[in-house]
Amino acid sequence: MKIQPEYCKVHGALSILVGKWKPIILLYLMSEGTMRYGELKKALVDITPKMLTNQLRELEEEGLINRVVYPEVPPKVEYSITEYGITLKPILEAMHEWGTKHILRKSESVKH
Repeated sequence: MKIQPEYCKVHGALSILVGKWKPIILLYLMSEGTMRYGELKKALVDITPKMLTNQLRELEEEGLINRVVYPEVPPKVEYSITEYGITLKPILEAMHEWGTKHILRKSESVKH
C-alpha cells in the first residue's frame, strides 16, 4: 500500500495513543489479562491516581478497554483489553522494538 501524505491518518491513531501511560496500560492488559485498579497502580509506580483514572477513562471511551464494576463494598473494578484493543498489539510491539533499538543506538553513539 502506497501511503499518500495528504490523506495521512497517523494523527488520528496518535490522538488515541498519545500520552506516556496509555501504551503501557494497554501492554499490561494485553500481557497480564484482567487487572484491578490497584494492580495497575502498583505496576505503574510513577503514575498519579488522577492520571491513571483519566487514562483509563479515555481508553474506555475509545473502546480499547473494558471496565467492570462489581457491586461490593469496597467497590471492585476490573479492566481488560477489548477485541478492538488487541488490534493495536502489532503496532505497540513494533513501537517497542523500534524504541529498544533507538535506545541502543543512542547509547552506542554516546560511547563513541
